[in-house]
Amino acid sequence: MAATPVIIALNRSGEAVAHRVAALLDAPVHGRKGRVDQADAFFPNALDHVRDLFAAGTPVIGVCASGILIRAIAPMLVDKRSEPPVLSVSDDGTVVIPLLGGHRGANRLARQIAQGLEAKAAVTTSGDLALGIALDEPPSGYRLTNPEHAKDVMADLLSGAPYGLASTFDWLKPVADLSNVTPIDVPRSVAARALLVKLDGGNPRFDLPHLSYVAVEYTLGLGCARGADPDGMRAMVGNMLDANHIPPKAVAGIASLDLKADEPAMLAVADWLKVPFRLFTAAELEAETPRLATPSDVVFAEVGCHGVSEGAALALAGLAANLVVPKVKTAEATCAMAKAPAPIIDLGGRGRGCVSLIGIGPGQADWRTPEASKLISQADELVGYGLYIDLLGPLAAGKPRADFPLGGEEARCRYALEEAGKGREIALVCSGDAGIYAMGALVFELLDRGDLPDAACRVEVVSAPGVSALQAAAARAGAPLGHDFCTISLSDLLTPRNDILRRIKAAAEGDFVIAFYNPVSRKRRTLLAEAREILLGHRPADCPVLLATSLGRPEEYLRYRRLDALEVDEVDMLTVVLVGSSQSALAERGEGPRMYTPRGYAKKMSAKEPAE
Repeated sequence: MAATPVIIALNRSGEAVAHRVAALLDAPVHGRKGRVDQADAFFPNALDHVRDLFAAGTPVIGVCASGILIRAIAPMLVDKRSEPPVLSVSDDGTVVIPLLGGHRGANRLARQIAQGLEAKAAVTTSGDLALGIALDEPPSGYRLTNPEHAKDVMADLLSGAPYGLASTFDWLKPVADLSNVTPIDVPRSVAARALLVKLDGGNPRFDLPHLSYVAVEYTLGLGCARGADPDGMRAMVGNMLDANHIPPKAVAGIASLDLKADEPAMLAVADWLKVPFRLFTAAELEAETPRLATPSDVVFAEVGCHGVSEGAALALAGLAANLVVPKVKTAEATCAMAKAPAPIIDLGGRGRGCVSLIGIGPGQADWRTPEASKLISQADELVGYGLYIDLLGPLAAGKPRADFPLGGEEARCRYALEEAGKGREIALVCSGDAGIYAMGALVFELLDRGDLPDAACRVEVVSAPGVSALQAAAARAGAPLGHDFCTISLSDLLTPRNDILRRIKAAAEGDFVIAFYNPVSRKRRTLLAEAREILLGHRPADCPVLLATSLGRPEEYLRYRRLDALEVDEVDMLTVVLVGSSQSALAERGEGPRMYTPRGYAKKMSAKEPAE
């Protein structure tokens, strides 16, 4: 499913047009704070916000000058095959310009907006201008099997080279009407395809770049014993497709019983075919029994339905579908194919469900990774401590959210897993990195404990790395982590006090740079002072200490202290305490002191100097 665009309004002169575009596309409006009166979400900086949306894979339609959007996204342009559409609309609504992703939906959006606004769509891609369609972006329900040939074929076709077209697809009619295109017969072995092939003396040259299209009309049902061999299942499916002349790209999705949500072999087939994996309950598959070719009482006694692979293929393809390949069996697995009467746009069933463990960094948008932004954008619901979700700003606008207080960590993770078990995409939002003193470990602990509902235990878990407070503090300081370092949490809510003291002593004796997390709380005030005294026994009194508070936020506050002058009262729970090793030093710079810990390169360089 294509992502919903976001309409950007930068000023009041374009605000009305932005809302008209939003109404045409059923899309939200994001407005510049202080310059727009009404919007679904507000942002303080246009370049940062457009960049954030683009990184998340969200189509962006800016009612503004094209240059603003270009400057925002230019540093992020990498792969035109994966980047979302970007369009600009003039403030008066008379011109719509697809700037990026013309063949990934931008040209289509431009025409749709222009028609609704009675404006001009300034489409410039040559294929669209000459044909009115993009040959490398088929309509929904169709796929190009060899996109790597598209550029060469379109250039050759537009230059007037003779081509043959074998097709019954209506959307290819503009190509059929070209003077240099001749109808040809579709070879029987590839009857499911439409082909655009270069002609040589009237004969098709399949050895040259050509375009091959398929209608996405098939669904694949799978069944297997627990722990079936993934390679064996891939081979079974591949042989079935080959034997029935079904192109892999014509498969819309695979499906099975919900008890197989985490079956490695099925996940491997879905990844191989690059299609969604959908799930049905036993009752839903049992409803397909009248349409099964090989119903089985043995299967019913085992799982509660008379057929898994055949039932799943039919349920996924819809009520009008037919079973075209009855159950094929191996010792471990079964598969079957169904065919819908028309290209499949939407799939039934539910997904496996996913919990994305997302570290958003200390809170500054620039420190949030594109992967994190994309997972947040794709999520059905955001779950986390309310402050962390708030730090997402406009990226969280319009998203359902479940806020949990500090201290509600287990409830937070259970909720995320149980909701994902319903087939939903859940983003579990953490500050810093989700795997560093955050929810990542607890999620896996709950899964390993095994007291969750069955569906919750079978969900996918994805971890997106984030900038930890340790890294952020080190970057602000200079290079204090240039040599060995460790982190120690001073919270004794979950870790016995004696264990914390033992780790501090070991780190002190090992001369590690130490980052103290959770250094104090309202009730816990002594451990940091005890840590200071332990460290003073192993490193000099003037050892540099960085106190970094509210990193990456407007109220960020940094200051250096000597180890012997470290005071507990100027530290709070939003502060990371970074204590240098015995080798750490402060380099005085024009912009202020910079902390670093040498690794020994100076000694190595000195050793290479010739003796006098």
